[in-house]
Amino acid sequence: MGRPKQFDPDVAVEQAMDVFWRKGYAATTPQDLVDALGIGKGSLYNTFGSKHALFERALRRYRDSQAVVLIEMLEESGPVKVRLRKALGFLAEMDLTDPDRRGCMAVNTAAELAGTDEAATALVQRMFARTEDAFRALIEEGQRSGEIAPDRDPAALGSLLLNTVVGLRLMARVAEGPDRLVRVIDATVDSL
Repeated sequence: MGRPKQFDPDVAVEQAMDVFWRKGYAATTPQDLVDALGIGKGSLYNTFGSKHALFERALRRYRDSQAVVLIEMLEESGPVKVRLRKALGFLAEMDLTDPDRRGCMAVNTAAELAGTDEAATALVQRMFARTEDAFRALIEEGQRSGEIAPDRDPAALGSLLLNTVVGLRLMARVAEGPDRLVRVIDATVDSL
């Protein structure tokens, strides 16, 4: 009979998410994971199968714990443009105050693995589609309330807003301060 697991796999996925988020997939070694999780390599592979399988679980954990924050903010009550400005500002502030300047794990994964890792690409595509749908729904709500002109294409604006978020998250990784990010947010919201 084998020994019982001495660690919580859910906690280990959370810890692995932080390592992958900070370092990226390729730069994260199995030893990095073993060190961060405080487990042996045997336990790592017996529990998760492979570094890649653990990465997929970590990316799903990111989706479930982090990526939904923006969508939840967009779904709050109040004027559409106020909510949008608040949500974009929150992302910029979160990225700028992160000492590791990790940015967005989904954006980082797209930049690193898109086109070379089918599973990771599919996960990121679904996260982006969900965010874009939330933006489209927000635009449609703004059109119904009269805040946004009814002749604007909600799907196109949803895509534009997703692109803005991706750009903001990348810019924040190297920004010296908030000024450029605030200009982007203001110009984006004002253009609606």
